[in-house]
Amino acid sequence: MNGHLYLWLIPVLPFAGFVLNGIFGARLPKRLVTAIALLAPLAAFGVVVNAAATIYLYVTRCSLCGPPNYGWSLLPLVENYGTWIKAGSLHIDFSFVLDQLSLVMLLVITGVGLLIHIYSVGYMAHEKGYWRYFSYLNLFLFFMTVLVLAGNALVMFVGWEGVGLASYLLIGFWFQKTSAADAGKKAFVVNRIGDFGFLIGMFLLLGTFGTLTFSEIGATLAVSPGMQGGVVTAIALCLLLGATGKSAQLPLYVWLPDAMEGPTPVSALIHAATMVTAGVYMIARTHAIYDRSPFALTVVAIVGAATALFAATIGLVQTDIKRVLAYSTVSQLGYMFLGCGVAAYSAAIFHLMTHAFFKALLFLGAGSVIHGMGGEQDMRKMGGLRHKMPITFWTFVAATFALCGIFPFAGFFSKDEIIWQAFSHGHFVVWLFLLLGAGCTVFYMSRQVYMTFFGEFRGTHEQEHHLHESPPSMSYVLIVLGLLSVVGGWLKFPEFMIAFKPFEEFLDPIFSSEVTHRITESGIHHHGIEAAFAVITFVVVIVGWYLADMMYRQHTLDPARFSEMFGGVPYEWVYNKYYVDEFYDRAMVQPYLFATRTLAWFDTNIIDGVVNLAARIIVFGSWLSGLFDKYVVDALVNFASNVTFEVGGRLRRLQTGSINGYLYGILAAVMLILLVRAVGRS
Repeated sequence: MNGHLYLWLIPVLPFAGFVLNGIFGARLPKRLVTAIALLAPLAAFGVVVNAAATIYLYVTRCSLCGPPNYGWSLLPLVENYGTWIKAGSLHIDFSFVLDQLSLVMLLVITGVGLLIHIYSVGYMAHEKGYWRYFSYLNLFLFFMTVLVLAGNALVMFVGWEGVGLASYLLIGFWFQKTSAADAGKKAFVVNRIGDFGFLIGMFLLLGTFGTLTFSEIGATLAVSPGMQGGVVTAIALCLLLGATGKSAQLPLYVWLPDAMEGPTPVSALIHAATMVTAGVYMIARTHAIYDRSPFALTVVAIVGAATALFAATIGLVQTDIKRVLAYSTVSQLGYMFLGCGVAAYSAAIFHLMTHAFFKALLFLGAGSVIHGMGGEQDMRKMGGLRHKMPITFWTFVAATFALCGIFPFAGFFSKDEIIWQAFSHGHFVVWLFLLLGAGCTVFYMSRQVYMTFFGEFRGTHEQEHHLHESPPSMSYVLIVLGLLSVVGGWLKFPEFMIAFKPFEEFLDPIFSSEVTHRITESGIHHHGIEAAFAVITFVVVIVGWYLADMMYRQHTLDPARFSEMFGGVPYEWVYNKYYVDEFYDRAMVQPYLFATRTLAWFDTNIIDGVVNLAARIIVFGSWLSGLFDKYVVDALVNFASNVTFEVGGRLRRLQTGSINGYLYGILAAVMLILLVRAVGRS
C-alpha cells in the first residue's frame, strides 16, 4: 500500500505550478496561467483523496479479518527520501509521514486551497500581476504541505519558514501600496520572534533526545515515565513561542490584523484556513512533550483563553469588514489553543477543520462584498446588500451561524466541545473567558451582518449602481463552503445528544496515551451537566444577538449611549485595540530605531570623524615626509654628490701625465717630510 501513495507528489505538484507561472507566466496567455494555477492544487488534492481512499479501503478489508481498527494500527506510513544530515550519532532523514492527523490537515489544506484558487480566478481577474499572484499561492501550498507531512522538526521548520516567506509575498502583493508593504514586513518580523523560540526548542530537543524525529521522541518519552518538567517544560514553552507567532496568539498576534492589506483570497487561505493553524498543528504533533509538562499545558490554556476573549472584544467595534474577521480568527485560534491546553487535542483539530470551512467562507463572502462595492471595505458605507447579492448574503449568514455555534451548523459541534472541555477539566476561569468570548463573537458577527446586508444603503450612488453578485467562479465556491459550514461538524456530536464521534475515534491512535487518558478521566462525564452548560452557552448566544439586533437593526439602543454607561473609557480602549500597537511601538520599535539612529549618528559623526582625522593625519604626514625627503634627504645626497664631484674634479687636475712633474712632486713631499722631522727634533 505504501508504494502507491506517492506522498512526494502532494508538495511537488504545487511547486511545479509555482515554477511554471513564476518563470513563464508573464509571457503565457492568461488562460494557460489559470490552467496551471488550478491544476496544481487540483492534482495535489487528488493525490490526497487517493491516499485517503486507499487507506480507507485497506482498513475496511483489515477490519473484516481482524479486530476493529486493526488497519489503522498500520499507520503511520513513512516515505524516506534520503539522509539529510549525518554527523556522528545524529541522523536526520528527509522524510514524509502520513497518519490520521496529517491526513486531516492535508484534506483541509488542499481541499479549501483548491476552492480558494478557483475563487481567485474571478476575484483577481483584472490584476496586472495575475500570474505572479498564482505563483505565490502555489508556492504557499508547497510549503504548507511540506510542513504537515514532515516526519521531523527540521523538515517541519523548512515548511514553517517557507509559509512565512509565501505569506510575506502575498500580504505585500500590492507592494506599490505602502500599507500593504508595511504589513508584509510586520508579519515577517513578528514571526521571526516566534521562529527564534522554535529554533531554541529544536536545539533542546537535540540535546535531550539526540533526534528531531517525532516518532523517536514519542517512543523515548513512552519508556521514560520520569522524564517530565524541567527541560521538557523548557522545550514545550520554546515551541509554544513559535506557535504563538505563527498562530497569532498573545503577545505576537499583532501581525494578523494588518495582514488584511493583502488580497481577500489570501486572507481566506493563509490567515483563516491554513498557515495560522500551523501553531495549533505543531502543538498537536508534539503533544507527547506537552503531556509530560502540566505547567506548559496550563500556559497553553491561559494563552488561548486570554487571546480568545481579548481579540473578540476588539472585534466588537471594528468597521472594516475584513478586520472584524481578522480579530475573529485570532479569537478562534485561541479556542484551538485552549483545546490543546486541556489535552483535548481531537477537539482542537476538529475546530481547526470546521473553522477552515466557515472562516474561509466569511473571508470570501467579504471579498464578494468588496468586489461588488468596487473595493469599499468600510461597513458604515454599506447596507441593504442582501437584495443585490443574495448568494453572498445567504452563504455569509450560514458561515455566521457556524461561527456563532448555532445548532446544527458546524461551529456548534466543534467550538462548544472546547468550551465544555474547559469546564469539565476544572478550568472555571478559562471557561468563563471562553463563554464571554462566545457572546462577543455573536455580537460582532450579528453587527457585521446587519451593517452590511440590512437597512438602507449608505454608500454613494456610483457604488450602488456598481453593486452586483459575484461571477460564478466565486459564487459556486461560496455555495460549496456554505454546505461544508452546515454539515462539516456532523462528524462528532456531543455525548448528551448521541454517541456518534467518528472524527475523535479516527484521531484517537494519534493522541491516546496514558497521560491523556488520565487527564480525560479526571474530567466531568455527566451528560446532564454537559447539556445544561450547552444551554448556558446558547443563552449567551441569544443575549449577544439580541444586543446587536437592538443596536443595528431595530436601532432602539444607541451604541454610543451604551458605551457611555461604562464611562466611555472601555470603548476608547477597545476602539484603539488596547493601544497594543502603540505600546509595542514605544517599548520596542522606537527604542530600536533610536538605537539604530544613535549608532548611525555615532558612525557618521564619531567613527567617520576619527577615520577622516586619521586619514588627514596620514596625508599630512605624507606631505611632511615628502618635504623632508625633498629638502633634507635629497639635499644631503645632492650635497655629498656635489662635494665628491668637486673634490674629484680638483684632484683630477693633479693627474697631468708628466713624469717630470710627478718627480718634482715626490721630491717636494720628501723635502716636506724631512723638514717636519727636523723641526720635531729641535
